[in-house]
Amino acid sequence: MASEDDGKVVKLRAPRPCPICGARSASGFHPFCSKHCADVDLNRWLKGTYAIPAIEPPDEWDEASQTRPADEDGER
Repeated sequence: MASEDDGKVVKLRAPRPCPICGARSASGFHPFCSKHCADVDLNRWLKGTYAIPAIEPPDEWDEASQTRPADEDGER
């Protein structure tokens, strides 16, 4: 099937600023502007600077069956 668009590339993402330095992002390093900024972001994840908060299970959580005790769970 031949394309009639003369080889034009349609960009799917709108340009956004780099989340590290604010420069325009590059398609090769999206959403970053360079390998340096991508590496800075990776280093922040590896050091624990970025963290996804976890919800701790309640104290009465039964770890063996991974369920709540029957009297608190109710009928389902």
